[in-house]
Amino acid sequence: MQRIRLRYTKRGRLRFTSHRDFQRAFERALRRSEVPMAYSAGFTPHPKVSYANAAPTGTGSEAEFLEIALAEARDPAVLRELLNASLPDGLDITDAVEARTSGLADRLTASIWELRLDGVSTEEAVKAVAAFNGAETVEVQRRAKNGMRTFDARAAVVDLQALDPQPDRPEDKPCAILRLVVRHVTPAVRPDDVLSGLRVVADLAPPVPAGVTRLAQGLFDEESGTVTDPLAPDREAAPAAPPMATGTAVATAPEGAGSA
Repeated sequence: MQRIRLRYTKRGRLRFTSHRDFQRAFERALRRSEVPMAYSAGFTPHPKVSYANAAPTGTGSEAEFLEIALAEARDPAVLRELLNASLPDGLDITDAVEARTSGLADRLTASIWELRLDGVSTEEAVKAVAAFNGAETVEVQRRAKNGMRTFDARAAVVDLQALDPQPDRPEDKPCAILRLVVRHVTPAVRPDDVLSGLRVVADLAPPVPAGVTRLAQGLFDEESGTVTDPLAPDREAAPAAPPMATGTAVATAPEGAGSA
């Protein structure tokens, strides 16, 4: 049984696709592409697909991950092309590698998010970010299954900054861009929790819903403060291509070929 790990996106209007809707679309693409899936045992067999830390509904993402198990070996690059031909635009497979290590979910310990705040000036955002970063704790509330839950949104945030205005941004329309690095903790701290925290500490309330996109997720490197590619260990574990034999003939064009 071969295991393939895939990185995929949720772009444009498909950011509003729920995780269950994506599951249905992906499994339909597997059938259309005639991928030789491995199936679970029991009375109701289902394809072996493992989803890892999906982004909340309504947020875009450039870095979602899943793993599939195949009954027959396939080239990951070819598999990626077949699946993209069967998936709707916006749900795109951007990377595919053979799983050669264990613990993909264990390597998803942090995410980088970009928050677009239309109607908020960069100056307002800078002040709010400074207030959030300067606070020891920022308590926010979120509705859970058992009612309202209060938790600290500050501890999980590794870095929060307001970026310089984009050069192509219309000057008469304020739009602040925030970059957020957050650890995956329990309870999970989501971008909307950080926005709630900014409202608590600085009364920052965007007039329209924020545009939220996950740019990356992976293992957080404490030394560099970056989020690393979780598929890199699988690439590094791949066997090296055999060296070309000494004395192998190299085809060359005949002398004078291509001349007028």
